[in-house]
Order: sequence, then C-alpha cells, then structure tokens
Amino acid sequence: MRLFCLPYAGGSEIIYYKWKNYLHPSIQLVPIQLKGRGKRFSESFYESLEEAVDDIFENIKDKIVDDDYAIYGHSMGSLLAYELYYKISEFNLRKPKHIFFSGYEAPSMIKKTESTYTFPDYDFMKKVMELGGIPEELINNQEVLQIFLPIIRSDFKIVETYNYKKREEKILCDVSILNGKHDSIDLEGILAWKNHVCRGFKVYTFNGNHFFINSNVENVTSIINATLNRKDYAKSDI
Repeated sequence: MRLFCLPYAGGSEIIYYKWKNYLHPSIQLVPIQLKGRGKRFSESFYESLEEAVDDIFENIKDKIVDDDYAIYGHSMGSLLAYELYYKISEFNLRKPKHIFFSGYEAPSMIKKTESTYTFPDYDFMKKVMELGGIPEELINNQEVLQIFLPIIRSDFKIVETYNYKKREEKILCDVSILNGKHDSIDLEGILAWKNHVCRGFKVYTFNGNHFFINSNVENVTSIINATLNRKDYAKSDI
C-alpha cells in the first residue's frame, strides 16, 4: 500500500524521510513534493489552495488507479488531504483506504483570522515561531531566512485565503485524527472531523505542541502500521 504524505506550511517532503525506518515493509512511503521547494525550487508558488490540490492530483492520479493507498497530511497538509479527497472523488478514481488528518481542526470549524502572510518579515516570523516548529536561531540567520521566508509566507497565504464549502458527500473511508496535547486546537475542532466522515473514526493524542509529529515519529508510524495492516484492508475497490 502506498502512503502519500503532505507537508505542513513551510515544510517539504524531507520531513517524512525518517519514517522509512519505522514503517512496515508493506507500506510504500510517497512524500509529496510541492512547488517552490526541493527539486521544484525553481517553480512558481501556488496562488491558491485549489491550485496546490490540482497539482498534487496531477502528480498522483496515475499511481492510484490500480493500487490501494492512504493519505497523511499534517497541518496545511491536512487541509490539502481533505480537498484532495474530493478532487479524486470528482474524477471517480479509486478512493483512499484511510486518511490521517494531523494537527488541524475540521475545515468546517476554520475561523477567519488576520492575514498573517501580509505581515512584515520580522512580525511574520515571530507569529510563525509561536507555533513552536521554527528554531529561534532561524530568524537571526538572514541567509537561510531569505530562502525559507517566501516558502512559508506563500503557504500561509493559500491556507489563510482558503474558502471552505460544505459538501453533501461525506468522506467514504476510515479516518484517524492526530493532535498534540499542547496544540492550540480545541477538542471541539478535533471532534468536528466526525461530521465530515461516515465510516470509521479514531482520535489519537500525543505529547507535544503543533509539531508533535517531529518528536513522536515512532508513535505516529506505529499507529499507521497498525491501521494500514488491518485484515479488512485487504485489497478491494472502494
């Protein structure tokens, strides 16, 4: 089974590389590379979340025709995974066996906030650092900052300008919700994911803040292994 992994804002596919050492051999890790970073550094940033989803869909559509797969998204990656599911459904392609929504509240609970992505550089980075995933040294390293800043600012833009639209069709696969005990997301926002699905639903809480996946690799991958190796996930059409 393939496991497509979508990164958080400012992240690239490398955040998932360490998972290779812990995932069961039956699970093929497929981290998704977004525009503007890594091998795609020279490509223009996305103007909207919809544009990002379209790009991801084009990159995976041929890989989901015949093989079972699951999707894992953290923070921004969860929102991408949510919209990607409906893009796949729109084209009537094989649906995922499972989706792991990590570090993000249900889309229906998203509240409009200030446009952080428009802040001056210093204020913007201070705001980003409050989430807990950015080393304090980074804000004082101008060379690295000049590379990193446009990427994360672009990611914040597509998330903060995202417009949720209610869909009658609920997600037709099991889902797992993963969150950090000390994240700012409240229980209501986490449990609201249940309103978006009509099959299996489980919630897992880990020690840590918004970026709990970086300090809980073994625990997170253990849950993925147990979930995707269930007997009822034997190959079948969904």
